[in-house]
Amino acid sequence: MLIADDQELVRTGFRMILDAQPDIDVVAAVADGAQAVEQARRLRPDVCLLDIRMPRLDGLEVTRILSGPGVPDPLRVVIVTTFDLDEYVYGALRSGACGFLLKDSGPTLLIEAVRAAAVGDALVSPSVTVRLLEHLAQPRRFGDRSPGVPLTERELDVARLVARGRTNLEVAGELFVSLSTVKTHLGSIQAKLGARNRVEVAAWAWESGVVS
Repeated sequence: MLIADDQELVRTGFRMILDAQPDIDVVAAVADGAQAVEQARRLRPDVCLLDIRMPRLDGLEVTRILSGPGVPDPLRVVIVTTFDLDEYVYGALRSGACGFLLKDSGPTLLIEAVRAAAVGDALVSPSVTVRLLEHLAQPRRFGDRSPGVPLTERELDVARLVARGRTNLEVAGELFVSLSTVKTHLGSIQAKLGARNRVEVAAWAWESGVVS
């Protein structure tokens, strides 16, 4: 994985935590967005952990370049933020980020977020999900558009829980269904909405009023 953050202390701390895991290897740790793009394109890491505020290119632009709409073979990006600028995090979501993490979330959540992204899932801190999506700006992508094929009641149940930051395992537990059933529903939801990941499903749920 790749780490990009302009604060040396943060880069060093994240690297120590992640390199200590037997299944995680930090292949690069860079201090600005331009280096992040260069190294990500050269090394093709499984996960890119990006800060929002960085010199040369910020995390929003890096996310758009590496995983935005139309990017062939996009990389998986997890945004790490101090959450002082909601609109930047929202922009990163729209640019293809698959996860959000607060810098003070602690090592356990950091490791879980990286592992989730590596297998194509996403981990969004519940506090980030609720605080960000409750304060969304006017609908930009999904707000004026309903899915071509309506979601079933069970799919709406799944979308609501995803929008509140639940993991697939937590959704399965709350709905009393299997994990594979949740994944099937989530895949169907994404196909109907034209959403690339669960974060876009969450955004649609908040913007469309499915969850409030």
